[in-house]
Amino acid sequence: MMNIKKSLLLTLTVCGLSFGGTASAGDAAAGQAKASTCFGCHGMNGASNNEMYPDLAGQKEAYLVKAINAYRSGDRTDPTMKAMAASLTDADVENLAAFFSSQGCN
Repeated sequence: MMNIKKSLLLTLTVCGLSFGGTASAGDAAAGQAKASTCFGCHGMNGASNNEMYPDLAGQKEAYLVKAINAYRSGDRTDPTMKAMAASLTDADVENLAAFFSSQGCN
């Protein structure tokens, strides 16, 4: 029984779910409307079919905000992501993160 509880907790943690229930900073519906340009590399709804590109679906919202902002600032270096992130506003970043984090694990 304990292994089942540990397995469930691990699954929920990996999928980006939490028991504390933090409020989303972004608007997932607005993020979905903006996300179509992401789908080419990261797959429909953030589920990548190409090993070169990571899944965005199910990632923690705060992590996605941090990662996208790192591409915007140049702290993370990838020419394609730098170009894609450059035109995003702070609200776009929060909305995209809210959308992709709401998609669950793949």
